[in-house]
Amino acid sequence: MHTDTERCVRAVQSKDARFDGWFFTAVLTTRIYCRPSCPAVPPKVENMTFLPSAAACQQAGFRACKRCRPDTSPGSPEWNARADAVARAMRLIQDGVVDREGVPGLATRLGYSTRQVERQLNAELGAGPLALARAQRAQTARLLIETSELPMGDVAFAAGFSSIRTFNDTVREVFALSPSELRLRAEKTNRNQPRIPGTISLRLPYRAPLNPDNLFGHLAATAVPGVEEWRDGAYRRTLRLPYGTGVVALTPGPDHIGCRLALTDLRDLTIAISRCRWMLDLDADPEAVDEQLRTDPLLAPLVDKAPGRRVPRTVDAAEFAVRAVLGQQVSTAAARTHAARLVTSYGERVEDPLGGLTHLFPSPQALAELDPESLGLPRSRRTTLTTLVTALADGSLPLGIDSDWEAARAQLNALPGFGPWTTEVIAMRALGDPDAFLPSDLGVRRAAQGLGLPSTPAALTAKAAGWRPWRAYAVQYLWATDAHPINHLPSEEHPSS
Repeated sequence: MHTDTERCVRAVQSKDARFDGWFFTAVLTTRIYCRPSCPAVPPKVENMTFLPSAAACQQAGFRACKRCRPDTSPGSPEWNARADAVARAMRLIQDGVVDREGVPGLATRLGYSTRQVERQLNAELGAGPLALARAQRAQTARLLIETSELPMGDVAFAAGFSSIRTFNDTVREVFALSPSELRLRAEKTNRNQPRIPGTISLRLPYRAPLNPDNLFGHLAATAVPGVEEWRDGAYRRTLRLPYGTGVVALTPGPDHIGCRLALTDLRDLTIAISRCRWMLDLDADPEAVDEQLRTDPLLAPLVDKAPGRRVPRTVDAAEFAVRAVLGQQVSTAAARTHAARLVTSYGERVEDPLGGLTHLFPSPQALAELDPESLGLPRSRRTTLTTLVTALADGSLPLGIDSDWEAARAQLNALPGFGPWTTEVIAMRALGDPDAFLPSDLGVRRAAQGLGLPSTPAALTAKAAGWRPWRAYAVQYLWATDAHPINHLPSEEHPSS
């Protein structure tokens, strides 16, 4: 979009927050870059240039605006709507792969040479993988500086910098303030906000509107005891991370999601934030989604009634795949019971500062040791589960944010006991395909019939062609016509089941 100068200028002059994250405005006279919705007086058109990423701005010598803080804007929704190499690379960089494995590791995961990855990222984003990772490290450093009392040396290494000097130089270059000055400014701003020892509190931005009902309702209603819970208006769960473990509490707010993290290793901060954003689908573009779905006159009233529905995803694709199999043809309560038994027997214990959460969901490697006869499942489903777990554990079935959606579907469909419903729900909630569709789902068919839509899978699939590429969001609107607890924030009126 950054190449459409006229459209970008209109967005900046109208301070349109819908375009935050889509592009960045770099001001040639001040050498500052901003988000489109920056509250400052817009610069003259001839002094503006537009770049596709914060990393490209920083690489070109621009520093972040202190008023609109463009480095904290929601991520581009483009990377969640695409499955090509660039989109997959961006999701991996956000998940910290470059910091952990370097550019060669990123290229290996994508199946390309490092030169091809560099070329493709530079062509679309104006910056290579190292510059993109550096911009992310700078943002992590800023979060730690402003939300913790860690010594600056600990902040530097937790954010992924190799030396204190590089940390200091990067922070000064990107934010035009030293680390100490950033902390002093934050202390003045947050003087009256209480801090919980051992936790990091921050806000996760999103593009409005956001309807939290089905998003948090789904996560809470399907929560596995010991791993997830709803408490005091927040969804809480344990996290398995590259360097350690964590516990996160996510609270829906009118203009942000409150996020409170307790981590055993602060190097996991960036990854934990990225996975929480992914789980809550916070980088979606609800305006584009809802505009497309409103073109169907039968779907439009649902969209108008409660716009901004997101797709509830997961922080661990392998975990969700296992839970999808456990949930085949049973109720939400039964699926939770089956999952809780696995957690108790095979999950790794963790410490929760507030109590209530006790385990990580078992890894595929741990589940590979399970005795099929101990499972209270039909024999055919036991075979499905053990085959899936074996494929996940030995790496022959790689599921993650970097998965090629169609290749993953083909691999899943080849497993015994995997039909269209299981494959598509994994594609939707674990892999993030925005066009995944569940025409055979009972709730979808019931909703379709009530709206006057075709209710047979084949006819509904044909009708849903007009909803593409956002059929996964259409599923959320269809599900929401039911009174099931997944569609409501937990309360006395709608308790989780």
